[in-house]
Amino acid sequence: IGASTPPVEALITVLQKFPANCPPTVITQHMPHTFTKSFAERLNRLCAPTVQEATDGARLEVGRVYLAPGGERHLEVHNAAAPCCRLVDHPPVNGHRPSVDVLFDSVAELAGRNAIGVILTGMGRDGAAGLLKLRHAGARTFGQNEKTCVVYGMPRVAYELGAVETQLPLGSIGEEILKTAAARKEGIE
Repeated sequence: IGASTPPVEALITVLQKFPANCPPTVITQHMPHTFTKSFAERLNRLCAPTVQEATDGARLEVGRVYLAPGGERHLEVHNAAAPCCRLVDHPPVNGHRPSVDVLFDSVAELAGRNAIGVILTGMGRDGAAGLLKLRHAGARTFGQNEKTCVVYGMPRVAYELGAVETQLPLGSIGEEILKTAAARKEGIE
């Protein structure tokens, strides 16, 4: 999932739909480094799954949500045998560190069609190219629709690039992620 500040409520809305045994979820939310730890703690109190700030080497597990630490390093996923978080010190991408594009690129390479990419409200274009890479890799991709966005920037650019397979109102995104993940697990999709 990729999102930008200030509308952190969008992320809360999505994650509150997740059960305690949700699929492993990685998130890049544009946010200063001084806020991501407390935001992860807040999400952990409000949501059924365990939400934590991502740490280098943290193994991706069912029932866990990993939030990229703000401002210092990019969050990637790696190691197909035992997928885990990797924090990297690359320069900013699209003016951001962490960058949604960096996260989405790594997920496309590691998980391909087994992934689900989501882009939420936010300014700019970060995440659009990475979401397109996910879609080309066979992942399902969703974008928040204009009507429910505080800022229809990132989802708009992604939609215009053809990266967004389906636009959804914010309140439906969490359920659609779970429905899609369940269908893929059962081999229906």
